[in-house]
Amino acid sequence: MVRKASKSFMARQLKAPLYDALWAHAKRNVVSFHCPGHKNGRSIDKELKNYTGEEIYKFDVTVFDEVDSLHDPVGPIKKAQELMAQAYGVKYSFFLVNGTSVGNMAMFLAACNPGDSIIISRSSHKSIMAGIIMSGVWPIWIQPKIDQNLDLIFNSTYDQIKDALDRYPETKAVFVTSPTYNGVVTELSKIVGLCHRRGKIVLVDEAHGAHLVFNKCLPESAVTAGADLCVQSTHKVLSAMSQGSVLHFNSNLIDCNRVKKIVSMLQTTSPNYLILASLDLARRQAVLYGEKKFNKVIEAAEEGRLYINKNINSMKCFTRQEMQKLGVDLDVTKLTVNVTKTGLSGYEIESILAKEYNIQLDYADLFNLVAIMGEGSTKSDVEIFINALEDINKKYHGKQKNWILKIPSLATEMVMRPREVFLSGDTKKLGLKKAVGHIAAQTLTPYPPGIPVVIPGERITKEICDYLIDMSSKDIRISGQETEMLKTVKVFTN
Repeated sequence: MVRKASKSFMARQLKAPLYDALWAHAKRNVVSFHCPGHKNGRSIDKELKNYTGEEIYKFDVTVFDEVDSLHDPVGPIKKAQELMAQAYGVKYSFFLVNGTSVGNMAMFLAACNPGDSIIISRSSHKSIMAGIIMSGVWPIWIQPKIDQNLDLIFNSTYDQIKDALDRYPETKAVFVTSPTYNGVVTELSKIVGLCHRRGKIVLVDEAHGAHLVFNKCLPESAVTAGADLCVQSTHKVLSAMSQGSVLHFNSNLIDCNRVKKIVSMLQTTSPNYLILASLDLARRQAVLYGEKKFNKVIEAAEEGRLYINKNINSMKCFTRQEMQKLGVDLDVTKLTVNVTKTGLSGYEIESILAKEYNIQLDYADLFNLVAIMGEGSTKSDVEIFINALEDINKKYHGKQKNWILKIPSLATEMVMRPREVFLSGDTKKLGLKKAVGHIAAQTLTPYPPGIPVVIPGERITKEICDYLIDMSSKDIRISGQETEMLKTVKVFTN
């Protein structure tokens, strides 16, 4: 751990109660008359079983006393969640098997009542729209800042949040994403301090930051900054299995029992116990070895970043020092490689890497490649990546394009709550040009840049319609469109 841990703390953290319970159950070779139907792997398809082995399926059980219940934990799940909370220094931690998306939804429902308002950056993850609709809140949108020199979109800054709070003092909560997909970490301590002085709840989507507390060379985590609720994708950078996330509670402004009820309401009653066990083990592994493991990951990432900047003239990685000069910080385990000088898009190079070099990235856009490193990443992985980029730089050259990262003004009028529009049947489709002035009844998000420019309940402006027409003419896919080409937008009619 980053903080100095006591012997008793480390002794507790050596334990993995949920994994131990499942392992003990698996060794008993019980006769199964419970779900699931494969019965300890006996009927799993042979092709799959030949690849995975059969033992793993003995961890795929259902709720009974020996392995505990995720919805009313009193045994090993309860103990495992308590150890998770101790590891992160929070009051309570909830295991999630539906990923951070369900954690984002839970935060909205736990922190706000219908009709409350909440400050949110427009560049937040798509799951926040589900949280907005389910909770019935009024969103107060912050326009994302764009750095066209870096071809990068930033999340909410301290100054933007302070300005929004000054203009909307009735706000109940503030929702922040940190780190961003590119690893940019905002001024969390300042934001939390500001909000708490004004009695406002702070919710943080820290999907990409479950590892931050385990190495002193990494930026500050939302849990140490004092966020009221924070959700992390333990599977993204630590060693949990996909869908394994954790919601941390550390608040004096929210009722913990309400959080428990909402998390239970949103999660499946048939959780995958292998995912749950992997959360238990990922916590233990990070506490015991996180500092050492991430020292190596950081070193490999920084060496890769330095090499690209010095030796591949058509590509560039921004550095932590550059981010700090801009007033933010950087999780250096995220390698963002700008490729605009190659004349190729990030999408094109991503495809070349996958097809010709067996390298799969997590994300790419027109301008950048994003290589996410995790606890299992090695120096040799980075070397393979760099060698491939060097080879691509020699072999592939496109025509230089005058791409500009831009979005229209999104400070539009919220006429209705998104929930009201979503649940209403009073909608119709209008041509893009005719939709100006109407109330939107759907979400439209061009990729890139992946920011929704139309939100249910807001007034559609001419600038937004012109932007959508321009994006569509360039064959840019717009998420939410209901036909092959975006020609209409759904509007509220009542």
